[in-house]
Amino acid sequence: MWLATAAALLLGLTLRLWFIAHNASITGDTLLYGDIAKNWLEHGIYGFTQAAAPPAPTLIRLPGYPLFLAICFRLFGSEHYTAVMLFQSVIDLFTCLVLSRLAGRLFGPRAALATLWLAALCPFTANYVAAPLTECLSLACITLAFYSLERWRTTLPLADIATNPLAARLNRWLLLLAASLAYAILLRPEQGLLAAAILPAMLWIARSLGTSRQPKLQALVPVLLTAVCTLLPLVPWTARNWRTFHVIQPLAPRYATDPGEFVPLGFQRWYRTWAIEFASTEDIYWNYDGASVQISDLPTRAFDTQDQYTRTEAILAEYNKTNLATRAVDARFAQLAEERINADPIRYYLALPVARLLNMAFRPRTEILPISLEWWRWSEDHVKTAFATAYAALNLVYFALGGIGFWLWHRRIRNESNWGGNPALAWAMAASIGLRCALLLTLDNSEPRYTLEFFPILLVWAGATFQPRIP
Repeated sequence: MWLATAAALLLGLTLRLWFIAHNASITGDTLLYGDIAKNWLEHGIYGFTQAAAPPAPTLIRLPGYPLFLAICFRLFGSEHYTAVMLFQSVIDLFTCLVLSRLAGRLFGPRAALATLWLAALCPFTANYVAAPLTECLSLACITLAFYSLERWRTTLPLADIATNPLAARLNRWLLLLAASLAYAILLRPEQGLLAAAILPAMLWIARSLGTSRQPKLQALVPVLLTAVCTLLPLVPWTARNWRTFHVIQPLAPRYATDPGEFVPLGFQRWYRTWAIEFASTEDIYWNYDGASVQISDLPTRAFDTQDQYTRTEAILAEYNKTNLATRAVDARFAQLAEERINADPIRYYLALPVARLLNMAFRPRTEILPISLEWWRWSEDHVKTAFATAYAALNLVYFALGGIGFWLWHRRIRNESNWGGNPALAWAMAASIGLRCALLLTLDNSEPRYTLEFFPILLVWAGATFQPRIP
């Protein structure tokens, strides 16, 4: 067992070092986070660098990842991103170990080993250690949260519940659970959904151990304490935003704009009337308001008629004169969007959101690899298209293993009280995925990395498929 564990970790480390050496991605949001961290360290200002002026304060990103970068810059040198990526590799391998421990506690030693190998050699999570972004730390927080929930559940002895119900429910795992949920929200605002999935499960677990009315009421105490500790770090952030910008902003704005900045809602709505692929996110969505947008990059579904094509071409031509989003251009996009929505509301409100979600979940996860965004064009590069297809198939295997494992877990929980533990944990994991899917249905832009948060849960579930049935 120890030899197999060491081999999995060694190969996992090798995979991550290969991604760092050959596929490091230090662009876009990485530089944005890094700029905030550097100014925070050097000037005490949470903001962006300005030419010949002090940094400009911002609130478009939560402080969790800039804080991590600031610590790394302090320890290893300013903007030393290689050290950051190596540190993330260690964190990611630790995440793999915790996932293995959780699967082992739920399903047995064979499941633990299978989960470790699946996690350590998963290229979709491993390649994000080579991108200094929030993903690596977010996966660690999700993993620690569910592991802590399971440890908290199994350290609630019935004898202590009967004699000292409150003290029995407050243990060290509760602190780790609250810390994981709190830091997850500081990394990404939507991670509040993780708490929304876990807190009801905590309440169900605690109340199920009560034998009288009083212990059942006291079951609320650990849940309330966890909720308070989860939200507590947002208090200074909210106070800072009020003091600096005079706005109540406990998280981060949806469109990543500071107070007073123009939000092109008309463009956003028009974009949602046709966008599905990640290629459109990079070529159109990210380019708008800063770079030119070519009509040739739009798919044919962006136009219902020749008249719409002509009007869209005219709007883009006006925008490309300055590459700046203006209210006049935005009003024209809004009018075009309204026309397309009225023509086919089912497409806008149902078909396209579902298509974007499926694209985020099952598209080949090659977005930070040197492979064309339009990976399906076989005639352009046979080798890379074949690789992307194999990547998509491997991604599907992980989803399939996770789905089968959850089905086995749920079935055996109903039939075997000694297999898989409390059903509340299983349904908390499922609720986390369900809530995230519901959120992703509301997004404008399709990005595969938004579904990486499924993988810690899928990897634990997958372990159940490798454990023989317990008599």
